Amino acid sequence: MAASLEAMKRMIGNAARLIQLISRIWFIVWHYKGPQPALALPVPDGDNAALIHASCPGDPMKAFQEYYPENVAHCYGCGRLNHAGHQIKTYWDGDETLTRFQPEPEHTAIPGFVYGGLLASLIDCHCTGTAAAAMYRAENRPMDSLPAFRFVTGSLHVDYLKPTPLGPELQIRGRIKEIRGRKVIVEAEVSADGVVTARGEVVAVQMPDSFKA
Repeated sequence: MAASLEAMKRMIGNAARLIQLISRIWFIVWHYKGPQPALALPVPDGDNAALIHASCPGDPMKAFQEYYPENVAHCYGCGRLNHAGHQIKTYWDGDETLTRFQPEPEHTAIPGFVYGGLLASLIDCHCTGTAAAAMYRAENRPMDSLPAFRFVTGSLHVDYLKPTPLGPELQIRGRIKEIRGRKVIVEAEVSADGVVTARGEVVAVQMPDSFKA
């Protein structure tokens, strides 16, 4: 009996020292990195998306598209390996996502204005990238973790509100409307000089494995 009590005391002592060690390590890591920013995480709740706060793992300075595996990084709109394409880069900006894009003269519709097909392409790729980032964040996983999330377009709807001037940098902002199984619905706005010129909505569908070959 005395031996059992002594063994239990040793176990309790070891556990206490382990907890103390973990606490010290955590303090050092926290002090070195600083507090991590809280981001609003849209999570489906019935028919509506509720917002909760969670830390977003990964490098906030690295664009979503930089995490795409090489076999799915050739898209004309967002593929980092397609040097003839737009190569857009999308980041979290609070509870929204943000892409900045500078149209070139070849993106002209009529002199002085941007071709509407470019705007649709930017909305499309911005929203599929946002969908992937939202799924990683919903699972509280870094974007370089496996299995990789990659999305394709199930539907794309664009409303052109007014002509988009050629010259100013464009901003595309996205918001998660809903996460439902393998589908993510994303809303987006395109603005030039602070004026919204187009709105869109994308139903993004998780890419089938057969597409990744």
